[in-house]
Amino acid sequence: MATTKSGQPFDRTVCESLLRRRLFYTPSFEIYGGVSGLYDYGPPGCALQANVVDLWRKHFVLEEDMLEVDTSMLTPHEVLKTSGHVDKFADWMCKDPKTGEIFRADHLVEEVLESRLKGDKEARGQKVVVDEEKDAKRKKKVKETKVVKLDNAVVAEYEEVLAQIDNYDGPELGALIVKYDIKNPATNGELLPPVAFNLMFQTAIGPSSNLPGYLRPETAQGQFLNFQKLLEFNQQSMPFASACIGKSFRNEISPRSGLLRVREFLMAEIEHFVDPEGGKKHPRFHEVQDLELAFLNREVQLSGSTATTKMGIGKAVATGLVDNETLGYFLARIYLFLKKIGIDESKIRLRQHMQNEMAHYATDCWDVELFTSYGWIECVGCADRSAYDLSVHKNKTGAPLVVRQTRAEPLRIEEWQVDIDKKKFGPRFKKDSKTVETAIEALTQDVREKLSLDLEKNGKIEIAVDGVGDGKVEIGKDLVQIEKRTRVENVREYTPNVIEPSFGIGRILYCLMEHAYWSRPDDEARGPLIQRLTLKLRRLGVSNRVDDSSASIGKRYSRNDELGTPFGITADFQSVKDNTFTLRDRDTTKQVRASEDEICNAVKSLAEGEETWEDVLKRLPEFTGQEVE
Repeated sequence: MATTKSGQPFDRTVCESLLRRRLFYTPSFEIYGGVSGLYDYGPPGCALQANVVDLWRKHFVLEEDMLEVDTSMLTPHEVLKTSGHVDKFADWMCKDPKTGEIFRADHLVEEVLESRLKGDKEARGQKVVVDEEKDAKRKKKVKETKVVKLDNAVVAEYEEVLAQIDNYDGPELGALIVKYDIKNPATNGELLPPVAFNLMFQTAIGPSSNLPGYLRPETAQGQFLNFQKLLEFNQQSMPFASACIGKSFRNEISPRSGLLRVREFLMAEIEHFVDPEGGKKHPRFHEVQDLELAFLNREVQLSGSTATTKMGIGKAVATGLVDNETLGYFLARIYLFLKKIGIDESKIRLRQHMQNEMAHYATDCWDVELFTSYGWIECVGCADRSAYDLSVHKNKTGAPLVVRQTRAEPLRIEEWQVDIDKKKFGPRFKKDSKTVETAIEALTQDVREKLSLDLEKNGKIEIAVDGVGDGKVEIGKDLVQIEKRTRVENVREYTPNVIEPSFGIGRILYCLMEHAYWSRPDDEARGPLIQRLTLKLRRLGVSNRVDDSSASIGKRYSRNDELGTPFGITADFQSVKDNTFTLRDRDTTKQVRASEDEICNAVKSLAEGEETWEDVLKRLPEFTGQEVE
């Protein structure tokens, strides 16, 4: 259960009402009905965000000597097609064809099966514990729980599916929907099979619409495309890191949970470029190796458990739980940053991604999750993207997104080399000559060795070339020669690997506000006192009105003086301790303090003219200041 900073049960309704009332944030376009998943920050929210971002810059950019960039939010289609986002950046959704209602498939399966398990427990007479965290996250709730006893085997099967719910792809989710006869919870209508819904906002760049583009889903691609310029700026020195803070956009199927799942949000991302040789060591890892963190690895998750293991980051890297030092170093630095801004360290855990849960570019990935009234929320992702992004952009554009370093000692390499007679090659293959040449150059050393024997024996070779003829091309000895030669390499060329910490600033802000929130017990205790006092005065026939506005006590006195209110009763911290209240006279501004009954009786006698204020002053003690401990 979520608790406040002072250990009280956390009341999300009260907290979120406060945040909106005090204009930390508010729904965008609210007077037009609002748009789901879009929020504006007010003055306090802007100030808090600015402070968090400023501390982030000092903690990471300045301390780690990173290179900060600010890249375009508009991204051409070709860039995101190459990166894989056009094809793979999607969630699975299913539609009710009659109502047009859209459901996120994994959420629907999870909700329906949990509802059935709840009904089974009720049928067995077992106590049903409502998981408030999961319940709060849902947008389309199952309206009614049917009390039906299930077979033990079915219960076990449902529980196994729920433990693996994040691991199913679209066809598998569709099979589950059919197998378990899952329908629209509201109408019981049949659903169409799940389809992939791309989460990027598409647009056209320029008036002609000939250049399609997207609002960026992450800041990372802009950093990768500037890699060569950043490397030059860093005087060809490796490793180094770039950083970018800016808005990103994701067209969520069902945005919910306030600031936690939105369509436009501020990100702060780091791309740390590192040499893949040498195990991705980090020169400052020794500074954090003894820091203990709470890990939830994928093996534990597969077993259906969520139990964390406390372990030093040094041991986690040494045992292979965390893949390398650089990844481990940033996990530790992320933890220290969150702790520094005020996040409750007991509500931080590191969850490892399942193999089929990882992004298409990742080789290892950890989420730094924070516990809130909505449950565990992913706020920072830390992924080893290997050389994926730089490699695909290099292959697509031919840009030299590589590092070249002079070797301390020349390296002698024996390899099979292919010589092409280009004078004959062009006329032979005409328009396909470049495609065939590229296919030859892409042949591996093992294949080249085998083809050299074929060429020697048969006088020709056959290779596969997509898009040319029937997909196979025959090349004679007069066009190519394949020989084993020794070459000397003085310069090493490699594509750096990337470790990427990615921060969702909006999510961090909300978690921070929850973790920092608390209320004085006296504040809540005064409410019943005031209600009781108001009721007692009314029963005595005294008209009264409660002024519980946020104005200062002086302003409230002044406001009621202008209204002509003759007397004012004040409940303060002392009232909670000893059930005494102050009674103030408008004309003299003097006050007395007495018990609840004495104050009520004094007001009644004053209202009915039985006593004057001077009479009350004589028999009740005058109040000159609040008692404090």
